[in-house]
Amino acid sequence: MSSSSPVAPATDPADDQAPVALDKRVVYVIFAALVAAMFLSSLDQSVVSTALPTIVGDLGAVADEGWIVTAYLLAIAIVMPIYGKIGDLFGRRWPFLVSITIFLLGSLGSALSTSFEMLVTARSFQGLGAGGLVILSQAIIADIVSARDRGKYLGPMGAIFGIAAVVGPLLGGWFTEGPGWRWCFWLNVPIAAIALIVAFFTLKLPSQSSTKRFDFLGTVLLTLTTSGIVLLSSWSTVSPTRKYDWSSPWLILVLVGTVVAFALFVWWETRVDEPLIPLRLFRDPVFSVSVSVALLLGIAMFAALSYLPTFLQMARGVGPTDSGLLMLPMMAGMMITSIGSGLLISKTGRYRLYPMIGMAVATGAIVWLTFITGSMSMVLFGAMIFVLGFGMGLVIQTIVIAVQNAVDPSEVGTATSTNNFLREIGAAVGTSVFGTVFTSRLIGNLDSVMDRIPKGTLPEHMHANDLTPSMVKDLPEPLHTDVVNAYVDAMAPTFWYLVPVAAVGFVLSLFLRDKALSTQAGLQARGESLASG
Repeated sequence: MSSSSPVAPATDPADDQAPVALDKRVVYVIFAALVAAMFLSSLDQSVVSTALPTIVGDLGAVADEGWIVTAYLLAIAIVMPIYGKIGDLFGRRWPFLVSITIFLLGSLGSALSTSFEMLVTARSFQGLGAGGLVILSQAIIADIVSARDRGKYLGPMGAIFGIAAVVGPLLGGWFTEGPGWRWCFWLNVPIAAIALIVAFFTLKLPSQSSTKRFDFLGTVLLTLTTSGIVLLSSWSTVSPTRKYDWSSPWLILVLVGTVVAFALFVWWETRVDEPLIPLRLFRDPVFSVSVSVALLLGIAMFAALSYLPTFLQMARGVGPTDSGLLMLPMMAGMMITSIGSGLLISKTGRYRLYPMIGMAVATGAIVWLTFITGSMSMVLFGAMIFVLGFGMGLVIQTIVIAVQNAVDPSEVGTATSTNNFLREIGAAVGTSVFGTVFTSRLIGNLDSVMDRIPKGTLPEHMHANDLTPSMVKDLPEPLHTDVVNAYVDAMAPTFWYLVPVAAVGFVLSLFLRDKALSTQAGLQARGESLASG
């Protein structure tokens, strides 16, 4: 039950200018803090990508470099549903402030790390905060802005993902070549500190005193399930440094444990009074279609994006920073449609059309990517990824609006976290599957090339797994062309594995229905007012 007093009556629901719970100037200030927080969370998923070789080299852990990324993503995925539920039960002000603080401390620990173990621990801690930044930012917007007006705010938030995906590798490369990789984490400290201060003084959301019991057992079971999925995705990906494959009894044991934990989670959630993720939400067709599209979007789109910089570096011979610059068209496409669709949704009150068009365009873009070649024009490549970003921008935040509008205002955090959680799981699984198929084909192609090389051309100890972008660039002809073709012949067909996934997402989007967007902010719908402190 809320301890706050009711707000003044809302304005006429038919008013095109949908009411908000706060003065718009205050909303903009809060929004700026939320955008900064979400940008930090998204940025840290990509900023270390170009710095990884240097980081693990400095810390002496080349064989375990994947843990720096896995630890962060695993922590984010685990805590997303937890933050969503806690926000619904007890209010979002303090969980948001705590998540920023945790992220700030994790960033500080990462920057000061003197060992690989310390860095992985700090990255995990950082992820525990980052998961809250994403979920609570979107849920807070739902608290202070009506669903009808929400597109104006969630649209730019959706663009943040595209911006971070490009800016992250650029900054990572620049820091690595300049002041040092630790600045990948030092950068977060002042921005997070400012966001924390702004949020503390402006984010006066009400606290709640709920008599409902938090679902601790469901949390444990979902944590085990999530950990299993992410670890299976990470460990089963074929790579030169892999420790496990599907012949390993450890991997089989993790798989069995994950299936059992998931089955127990589903069983428990149907019996507990206040489930972590209420399965009854899936009975709503708008909710179930939207989160299903989020899952498939994560599998198809993020898998495609993860390996395109590799193509640019290995096939085109560009550096890490330049490969990030060449991804700018994708960011432009996403920004245009994410912001544009948000404005149109606010103006028309309809959202169904945008995921349909977005999934169709994105599916077409993935089909187009199957035609990449090592000698293709970078203008043509830019057009391909622009179209991909154009499609993604129409989907990512639109389905968040649909999900939030489909549930009771008291469950908006849970709905938001479920959508984002499934997208993250999809991204982990999709990237793993794509990586496994691509790398398996690549190793076979490269081994075939290396077998044809006359003895003495390369050092005797060198094999396919040793090739780096700089080494490929310096290879003599025709060996250079053969290696580039090996990469292209491995990657281009692999995109076909993503096409059916994206196509299913498009078909599902056809079943999405427009549901009248609420003209009341979440606080108003729940009869709550701003907290006094």
